[in-house]
Amino acid sequence: MQSLQLYMFGSNKSEIHIQELKIDKQGIGGCGGLIRRKKGAVAIRITYKDIHMVFISCHLSAHAHKVEERNSECRHISHSLFSKSLNPYAKPAQVTVWLGDLNYRLQGINTFPARNLIHKNLHELLTPKDQLLQEAERGQVFNGYCEGTLAFKPTYKYNIGTNDYDTSYKVRVPAWTDRILYKIEDKEINATLHLYESIEGIHSSDHKPVKAHLCLKANKS
Repeated sequence: MQSLQLYMFGSNKSEIHIQELKIDKQGIGGCGGLIRRKKGAVAIRITYKDIHMVFISCHLSAHAHKVEERNSECRHISHSLFSKSLNPYAKPAQVTVWLGDLNYRLQGINTFPARNLIHKNLHELLTPKDQLLQEAERGQVFNGYCEGTLAFKPTYKYNIGTNDYDTSYKVRVPAWTDRILYKIEDKEINATLHLYESIEGIHSSDHKPVKAHLCLKANKS
């Protein structure tokens, strides 16, 4: 899907544990999302060591006022991926990791008060202003998903090549647009999130990428 990509890497020794690997994509927007569009999702479904996992990378609609549109896109993507290729009797994913530019913004705050809080009190900036947390609490999106603590600065929007927030005439309000969430649907699998942070040393985009270190362990009966 043009610039929307998802890669999976693993050790050569891990190949013997892979039982299936499937890919799918879902465009959103005009013309089925296929023409001149970067919005939508790509996904990889994999069974590794008998754990059924799905990884979804998405890019949702921009702008602060399009909350309901983003919610709708999340639901559409979730219901559409793999819907045509999966056997209806196949086991559902035990682990789902959803990541990408979700584009949820900060609600009800202007750019300069927001920038002041970034240096003083990130928690006050998050609650109740972060749209993704608001919508998840309302039960509109990401039911059952977990996310690490947002202890890093908002990842959008920067002047490219710097660690400075937008100084264009729009002076956009910073926001945590880039997120990683995960859902465990098997009580026999323990998940431990060891790390969740942004990478401020990368300057090639107006976003700062985020990374997470999630460890999974299956309980053996």
